[in-house]
Amino acid sequence: MPYKMIVLDLDDTLLCDDHTISPPTKEALMKAQESGVKVVLASGRPTYGMVHIAKELELEKYGSFILSFNGAKIINCLTNEELFSSTLSPRTVARLDDISREEGVLIHTYVGDEIITEVENKFTDIESDITGLPIRVVSSFTDAVTEPVVKVLMLAEPEMLVHVEKKLQKQLQGELSVMRSKPYFLEFTEEGVTKGTSLHLLIQQLGITRDEVIAIGDSYNDLAMIEFAGLGVAMGNAPEDIKEKANHVTDTNMNDGVAKVVEEFILKPVSVS
Repeated sequence: MPYKMIVLDLDDTLLCDDHTISPPTKEALMKAQESGVKVVLASGRPTYGMVHIAKELELEKYGSFILSFNGAKIINCLTNEELFSSTLSPRTVARLDDISREEGVLIHTYVGDEIITEVENKFTDIESDITGLPIRVVSSFTDAVTEPVVKVLMLAEPEMLVHVEKKLQKQLQGELSVMRSKPYFLEFTEEGVTKGTSLHLLIQQLGITRDEVIAIGDSYNDLAMIEFAGLGVAMGNAPEDIKEKANHVTDTNMNDGVAKVVEEFILKPVSVS
């Protein structure tokens, strides 16, 4: 069965370490789109931090989509319409703020086009660098959140955060989705919201089956879509436990791993037929 969609995580998957798309990867994805395959971007990033990549790949021209905030939003690149949106209430944000203090970790979220945090820290600096969003340091995290937000992140050194993740996944089971997007980012979205569930919603609207989808990622927030897709691919730079759950393991993000998947599973079958 020919693939009709390829879904790509951004950081450490589609993008090189300098946050750019390599020329071979871009060329392969443009060829895939020209052959009729939808290229969908799926990231923990806010929408704002993904739009420039969507423009570089001309997703608007090909009528494709963005899954931002770990799938909490689905955006139609052609119309800018939100096909799906999920949020956390200020009360939930306040509860997560309390938990972060109990666990001794940092916390931030997005209000408007800014990242909100109480404490200047290297992890929020990394997020600002990745997304292009400015940081606003506030005196009260809870008071700064007066409207629903899409997601919240807790931040700490990886060795500490892995233990916090396990504890909170158990504590908040049935209430919130809890997953790491990077070793030092623990992300919280509405219960049941993942890249996998949003991908399911999207393909239902488009009349595409999961067997016709390739999903590629490198981290734990990619696992749901890797397991959902007909062909779930782990990057060569992914942790071993992610690789074990994938159908296929490609090369690293610095070695054109995405391009190699496109060549093998999309472009070669088209040329043979």
